[in-house]
Amino acid sequence: MAELKSETKDSVSTARTLAQALPYIQRYDGAIIVIKLGGHAMSDDNAMANFARDIVLMKQCNVNPIIIHGGGPAIDAFLHKVNIKSNFIDGKRVTDKEAIPIIEMVLSGSVNKNIVSAINNQGGKAIGLSGKDANLMICKPDNPKLGFVGYPTEINPEILRNFLESDFIPVVAPIGIGKDGQTYNVNADTAAGEIAAALLADRLLLLTDIEGVKNKNGDLLTKLTINDVRELIKDGSIVKGMIPKAETAINALEGGVRATVILDGRSQNACLIELFTDYGAGTLIRK
Repeated sequence: MAELKSETKDSVSTARTLAQALPYIQRYDGAIIVIKLGGHAMSDDNAMANFARDIVLMKQCNVNPIIIHGGGPAIDAFLHKVNIKSNFIDGKRVTDKEAIPIIEMVLSGSVNKNIVSAINNQGGKAIGLSGKDANLMICKPDNPKLGFVGYPTEINPEILRNFLESDFIPVVAPIGIGKDGQTYNVNADTAAGEIAAALLADRLLLLTDIEGVKNKNGDLLTKLTINDVRELIKDGSIVKGMIPKAETAINALEGGVRATVILDGRSQNACLIELFTDYGAGTLIRK
């Protein structure tokens, strides 16, 4: 009897949660949500399965998720195998002539297809792409010190728009192409921001391995403006790998994205909590 009461209580709680989510499901009906996937969710099978389930649920709710993924740990591991050292400048990977084909192979190959498979295993219809496909992401060199790291100068989102009215979920590897045919490694945060802006996305969600943006005292900052973010970069509160995320947030908002959220990808159902509950997750950044 106690077990039955417990099950009934759980059912009531689940029903209440679904009912509370209704206004948010209606709010995001048909919305474009660009999600940058990285960190823990990519390195743990259970976390990946949970993320994939959330993405399929979003699609079932007529939300249009577009996934742009990183792959740092997988790249590091493969480069280590072939004795190529990994170096970073301001959170961006230095990519030389020897590294670029390996990075493309890892990102567009194993990492991309693992994510596609995870979503498909949850009943979704994911399709893998890179920024080279249909000239989605045309790039120029970002910084001579970074080697073959590109910065997107032109986004051609037609191929992604073709999926918006379909059941397919695009999963994009951040590999770009120059007008001269040169392959470029693109920071995944940067790629996600530029694609989100080109699509005028409703939300850009940047998944990372920390709770969100923090001040120097380690306090989580749940709501920020563009000016707030610039001040946090200036005073040294935002450093290292958080810098590209902060810059991405600013550029995306100035490019037409309604809001950007930097949130903890280690938390189960983080994307659903952000979109479909009163609480939200991480740091919400608006103009």
